[in-house]
Amino acid sequence: MLDEVVKMPEARHAILLSSDGMLRARSQGIERDEAERQAAALSGLQSISRSTSEFCTHQAQENPWRQTLVEFAHGYVFLIAAGPGAYLAVSATEHVDMEAVTYRMQKLVDRLGKELTSPPRTGTWQGSGAPA
Repeated sequence: MLDEVVKMPEARHAILLSSDGMLRARSQGIERDEAERQAAALSGLQSISRSTSEFCTHQAQENPWRQTLVEFAHGYVFLIAAGPGAYLAVSATEHVDMEAVTYRMQKLVDRLGKELTSPPRTGTWQGSGAPA
């Protein structure tokens, strides 16, 4: 299912991660080790992004985190909420239609709904991180 998000010009990879940085799923174009490394890093990025919400308002509760966009010299990383405790990340080149990427990400999250949630872990995680 994640492959659908990157089926557009200039989109590269997609991963689904839990809030604690565990890889839940990945698109076909990214190796498992790289996807796991990115999941861990993106979990930290999301946490930092969420903690800065008071920069926009006086109270974080009035301004919940929705999306983080990071721009690099040759591309972007998009990170959005995909349900309680789950996040969807997509990487793309600098030539991607940014609005189209965000739209596709939101549509995927809306379509899959509860399937993309990640409840808090208890015990050992059993996920495969296999391509989705």
